Amino acid sequence: MNDRLIVRGGKKLKGDYQIQGSKNEAFEVMCACLLTEEKVIIRNIPNIIDVTNLINVFKILNIKVEKLNDHDYSFCAKDMFNVDQVDFEVLKSLITQLRGGVMILGPMIARFKKAIIPMPGGDKIGRRRLDTHFSGLAKLNVVSYFDEKLQSYVCTTDQLKGNYILLDESSVTGTANIILAAVLAQGTTTIYNAACEPHVQQLCNMLNKMGAKISGVGSNKLFIRGVESLGGVEHVLGADLLDIGSIIGLAALTQSNINIKFDNCDETWLYPAISRFQKIGIKMDIKSDGIFVYGEEEYEIQSDLQKGAIIKIDDAVWPGFPSDLLCILLVTSLQAKGSVLFHEKLYESRLFFVDNLIAMGAKIILCDPHRAHVIGINREYALRGIKIASPDIRTGMSLLLTALSAEGESVISQLSIIKRGYENIVERLKNLGADIEEE
Repeated sequence: MNDRLIVRGGKKLKGDYQIQGSKNEAFEVMCACLLTEEKVIIRNIPNIIDVTNLINVFKILNIKVEKLNDHDYSFCAKDMFNVDQVDFEVLKSLITQLRGGVMILGPMIARFKKAIIPMPGGDKIGRRRLDTHFSGLAKLNVVSYFDEKLQSYVCTTDQLKGNYILLDESSVTGTANIILAAVLAQGTTTIYNAACEPHVQQLCNMLNKMGAKISGVGSNKLFIRGVESLGGVEHVLGADLLDIGSIIGLAALTQSNINIKFDNCDETWLYPAISRFQKIGIKMDIKSDGIFVYGEEEYEIQSDLQKGAIIKIDDAVWPGFPSDLLCILLVTSLQAKGSVLFHEKLYESRLFFVDNLIAMGAKIILCDPHRAHVIGINREYALRGIKIASPDIRTGMSLLLTALSAEGESVISQLSIIKRGYENIVERLKNLGADIEEE
């Protein structure tokens, strides 16, 4: 398998770029299919490695998966196995390859009153705690413990029972897992401090179409009245907001006019990300079906009203700025005029990738594991190509964008990590004129 990318940067790009379906939403709504014995059709699923791995998990669980075309699938969990019917070591080997594997926990508890979940895999960007999943499920009458021999979490219940749940953190996957269990619980569940990202909203809307009774969708307080069963549905994934943000950054860095095209994207979903790109001076036209980004020679970081103050951009729970876009915005600011302080609050290891940017010629002060001060160089000189490894999906994409803007050749290893989140990324970038090749 090719796992290195040769990038010859410094070229202006142009053309149309079609946004994929949301990676994060895909895991949640695919696992919602496990709650019903009826067929569910999901459209606009991105063709990425993590989705393939989740489908392999489904097949181990005896879920009938039918590929309708490159992006549409039907799922039927009528004959789904419980955890005691599967080869657990095979299941474990698959789930430990992807973070999204933890999303089968809620549906398995709801269907069979028992689940065993190994430690999920995913990006190494700092501690990614699962406590919120288990403390929330405990409120629904689920008992959980860690089995040292299996190196897995064992969860059981006599009967799921609705309850009032105050989450200790606004965890997206934690919220989704609790929702997936609560829809089939007895009584009413209230989830306060719930994550309300667009893909959580999409999950709730899909479940309601299946017969669930969820209100408060889009807010941080959800009310779920449990039902006895759910039916089939057809659902279309929303556009991947992280894919959109990545290409906005690419256009700005490489001075490229790029027409970003997408389907099924509520304009309000764009505001938290778009407003921050505008704050560092990126100009774009926003339409209902896409965004045109102007590749200008100069873009200037807006200053605060207080004269001389450096602006700060930090990540936050929705509708704050998404953590997964912070590193994209950071590299976009490298060629801006002005300076900005980035504060990554969620993950303590993600900002360490800036050492690679400094080696490419960027002006960055890493204040601590959570804060980096970027002094934009305003195209006074070009960054230089280097050999780098992709640490995780989003910082890997950030390094790729920077390499495309740099002079000379860069070699990015561990390309497969980027491919876990971006469908057919090499060909899509080549279609814009990028000089890249796998080896």
